[in-house]
Amino acid sequence: MAISDHVDVDQFMAGLVRRNPGETEFHQAVYEVASNVFDFIRDKEIYHEMQIFRRIAEPDRIVSFRVCWTDRTGNIRVNRGYRVQNSNAIGPYKGGLRFDPSVNQSILKFLAFEQTFKNSLTGLPLGGGKGGSDFNPKGKTNNEIMRFCQSFMTELHRHIGDHIDVPAGDIGVGAREIGYLFGQYKRLTNRFSGVLTGKGLEFGGSPIRKEATGYGVVYMMQDMLARCDDSIEGKTCLISGSGNVSTYTAEKIIDLGGNVVTMSDSSGYIYDKDGIDTDKLEYIIDLKINKRGRISEYAKEYGVPFFDSERPWQVPGDLVFPCATQNELSEADADILIKNGCMAVSEGANMPVEQEGVQKFVDADILFAPSKAANAGGVAISGLEMTQNSIRRTWSKDEVHESLQKIMHNIHEQCVEYGSNTGRKHIDYVRGANIAGFLKVANAMVAYGVV
Repeated sequence: MAISDHVDVDQFMAGLVRRNPGETEFHQAVYEVASNVFDFIRDKEIYHEMQIFRRIAEPDRIVSFRVCWTDRTGNIRVNRGYRVQNSNAIGPYKGGLRFDPSVNQSILKFLAFEQTFKNSLTGLPLGGGKGGSDFNPKGKTNNEIMRFCQSFMTELHRHIGDHIDVPAGDIGVGAREIGYLFGQYKRLTNRFSGVLTGKGLEFGGSPIRKEATGYGVVYMMQDMLARCDDSIEGKTCLISGSGNVSTYTAEKIIDLGGNVVTMSDSSGYIYDKDGIDTDKLEYIIDLKINKRGRISEYAKEYGVPFFDSERPWQVPGDLVFPCATQNELSEADADILIKNGCMAVSEGANMPVEQEGVQKFVDADILFAPSKAANAGGVAISGLEMTQNSIRRTWSKDEVHESLQKIMHNIHEQCVEYGSNTGRKHIDYVRGANIAGFLKVANAMVAYGVV
């Protein structure tokens, strides 16, 4: 095939959309990677001959199953469960489980696709997968959640294993849910193995796993700024969300001298112009993670404004950390942030900025760390948890923390290597992450032949 005969991005996307109708999140994720990778591989014939990108964009398999459970009143409830196993080219499938009413096949395919490249960037032998259910844990009792998790794992256990597929937590799946899921897996298989990550320290978990994603998001920002002879210290920082990723992003920013002024949940956001200090953050962690309250209660406690049903992108700030959910920051939001003096963005959630918004930031030469690079800290520590499980020992908090910092720095350097020489003022971290993540997976697939 001559180079001029290669399918371009638009042709490829037309075929992908035709094969995957209505799956808009999946289309968005694939286009974001394809728009960089296709240009990079234009003169690299082997990737075209082996149809590598076409194969990566088709999951190895998708498992869908019924989950029946009994609620507190004795009524039988039915939800749908999924596991999308996208690629195991460089290691067992690895990726979280999400319990949320928004879960559908499109969202999980996008997450599994993204996870493939994110895991590649860590340098660890991890493939890409994702799963979950449209079950909503909010408002459920512990016993209801336990019964749901046990029913979910009764089916899922057929498809996972420590050398096959290793799920973890995600939205709606925290330490409590992982405990119930692991307990049921152990009951069903009579095996104590590292089949799930994010476990409690008492039964095979790793130090700093809960902090890792948020810390990694900040370390990525720190490296981007350091390359420009700048730092987080003294910067006004906007954070969305108030869950695990958001709170530990805030913790590390505060530790490095930044000033966090916003946090949010699905009901709206708070703006604390004086800054969220360590004591205030402890209040938020207790409120959101322990008491499962609403962020509006912070506004009442500290006498600050609460903006109902809005997101914090109207507030002027230097550094932006979208940590809530996908597509939470629009093109219009990006325009406002750029106008208000935004210097840099580090994505804590998966694909939180709409494609048009990403392009706005890149075109404006704003430092922009995409989620597959910026929030890889969580899966990096999950990979280290798998190693600790395999050798039957637990490393110290300091040892794991040092490894996290090294992995995030290496991700930054990969992005610099492949995101340079674009004619822009700053490194194109989106391009760098997409190409670096692609290459390791692609070269493994070439080595295997057509499988």
